[in-house]
Amino acid sequence: MLHTLDAPAVRTWCRLALRSLGQAREEIDALNVYPVPDGDTGTNLYLTVESAAAAVEDSFAAAGRDGAPDTVPELGDSVRAMARGALLGARGNSGVILAQWLRGTAETLAVAGGGADQLRAALLKAAESAYQAVAEPVEGTLLTVAAAAAREADKVGGSLAQVADTAYRSARQALLRTPQQLAVLADAGVVDAGGRGLVAVLGALADAVAGHHPMGPVALSQPLPPVGAAGDCESHVRPPGPGHPAFEVIYLLDAPDAELPVLRARLAELGDSLVVGGGDGLWNVHVHVDDAGAAVEAGVRAGRPYQIRITHFAEAAARAGAADSRGARERRARTVLSVVSGEGLAELCEQAGAAVLHADPDRPPASAELAEAVRRAGAREVILLLNDPELRAAAGAAADQLREEGVRIAVLPTRSPVQGLAALAVHEASRRFDEDVVAMTSAAGATRYAELAVAEGESWTMAGVCQAGDVLGLIDGDVAVIGADLAGTGETVLARMLAAGGELVTLVLGEGAPPGLAEQLVAHARRQRPEVDAVVFEGGQEWAPLLIGVE
Repeated sequence: MLHTLDAPAVRTWCRLALRSLGQAREEIDALNVYPVPDGDTGTNLYLTVESAAAAVEDSFAAAGRDGAPDTVPELGDSVRAMARGALLGARGNSGVILAQWLRGTAETLAVAGGGADQLRAALLKAAESAYQAVAEPVEGTLLTVAAAAAREADKVGGSLAQVADTAYRSARQALLRTPQQLAVLADAGVVDAGGRGLVAVLGALADAVAGHHPMGPVALSQPLPPVGAAGDCESHVRPPGPGHPAFEVIYLLDAPDAELPVLRARLAELGDSLVVGGGDGLWNVHVHVDDAGAAVEAGVRAGRPYQIRITHFAEAAARAGAADSRGARERRARTVLSVVSGEGLAELCEQAGAAVLHADPDRPPASAELAEAVRRAGAREVILLLNDPELRAAAGAAADQLREEGVRIAVLPTRSPVQGLAALAVHEASRRFDEDVVAMTSAAGATRYAELAVAEGESWTMAGVCQAGDVLGLIDGDVAVIGADLAGTGETVLARMLAAGGELVTLVLGEGAPPGLAEQLVAHARRQRPEVDAVVFEGGQEWAPLLIGVE
């Protein structure tokens, strides 16, 4: 449990927040009825935090380049990076508000430090900053949830963990009250979508302070109880009702602070849902208008607008319901895109007919990278093999965007490269798309997977306590065996997997695999089950000396 926030804790917070928002993304999208029922709040919040988390990772990389490899940035550097990353990547109304909330948090922590008193002050500043970003604040939204969390946390004495936990729990309670404060929520039987996202972010903060590892269970941010008829809420994009502006306009703006009052006034005349976040000459502008050109022109008068995104709500709704047939005709038929790390694995996938996205094991691809890889494939039908459970949220966000562009995409939840190889083995482009997806999903699901890894330090696992240097045998993602060497641990893992049956064993050797490991394990498997076939590949992956698949 932490007594003071530091840069590693901020990094953990961002990772946990991204994971939590990824798990809740579709739920939050379905809650989205205000200010426009366009079903994208969860996706927008995810993309905003994804950008914040990437900026924090960059701050760690920069610190390592400037000093020793294990050098970490100062707290101020990490929180400023988080806030700037969120501002640059903010999407939608709620995304810009959340970015401004993170900026308020960072402004206090960067100057005052990361103790309990400083966190109380930071939460108050964050809520204040979020309100200031919105031209016409409305209660029953993310703003209300932020204010309640800050207010209750300010009343609590005690440790950093108590402050973070109180903020999280108070936000949950405030979220449940939002239908009583905003009629459109009550009519739909849902809580506020943006507020639900902030609860996820605060839950991640509480978990980070409590010392939970980014890849471990998220103990505090549990699902909220159902509210009203939330399940009846439409989760697809809908055009705005009569009298609502037709366009959403978002852009980044380089402009002096003194120009902002005039810009705000002009945009308020043009439309509604106006949110302007940022500071120190860099701003993220969001507004709903009927005259998109005038909204951009207002930005030009104030400074230099760029990364301009204009969405016509009715056209977005139409795209969500049907693919762009002209774009589909321009693309080739079908591509399988496999995300892998390791030259050998990449070559195996390419030989099986797949396009490959090379992944850095220390920094998995973000949603924008996944989407761009699919675009480069140039196909109207894409089957995406993730080969890593941590990519599901990013892939979901990318897939939503690609479907609006006319791409028919299926994300196969392969959790290991050996499952991806099993899926590729049954891929047939001549089949109908749905039939191909079902066959590949079935093949992946019929493949149990395991890997060997070397522990970097002492840790609690499902198999007991491990020490640095121990060999961990993970079966279906959980540590099942702790051993002293790769061969012995591999034999134990393989024996457990074959005890449940199997016809084909696949071994994929990584960079750290010693000579003779594959031969020893194949001989062991055949002693246990003589009828089993075995294949061995050189995968070249750095992150695991051995991958095992049993079909």
